[in-house]
Amino acid sequence: MLRGLYPGRFQPFHLGHLNVVKWALERVDELVVLIGSAQESHTLSNPFTAGERIEMIRMSLKDIGLDSRTILVPIPDVLMNSVWVYHVKIHTPRFNKVFARNPLVLRLFREAGYEAVMPPLYNREKYNSTMIRKLMILGEDWSDLVPRVVHDYIKEIHGDERLKDVAGSDK
Repeated sequence: MLRGLYPGRFQPFHLGHLNVVKWALERVDELVVLIGSAQESHTLSNPFTAGERIEMIRMSLKDIGLDSRTILVPIPDVLMNSVWVYHVKIHTPRFNKVFARNPLVLRLFREAGYEAVMPPLYNREKYNSTMIRKLMILGEDWSDLVPRVVHDYIKEIHGDERLKDVAGSDK
């Protein structure tokens, strides 16, 4: 069985991320979605908890029938690049291939002997977590940038309001 790894923060999980998951699953049997910065929440860059991000991703994948081929793993940061791959390995099931757009992540996994592949961009100007968070803060429409279930979930937990409050407290 060929298993891939797709690391990211997913703050929030958007349609670009979903397209990468679909693309990766055309190349592997299973995909470990690694939810990074699991210890972070309630900040401008990381407004959602690891548990909330797990729910967003799981609901999105279940909605399109891909949840049975994915494993969601939250992982806290370790601030030493030289040991990060080892840190990932002890927190995840075995994997053969890594999918990432971050050049440092690709380099670290290649140096550790993994095949590391850069997925194509999916309308990066539009599907961008930083921009989506900014739209939330400004009270502008972001509903077409995330899976419907993610939009509904964020509204349900008042995640957009949380982000506005965090942004106001940083001023």
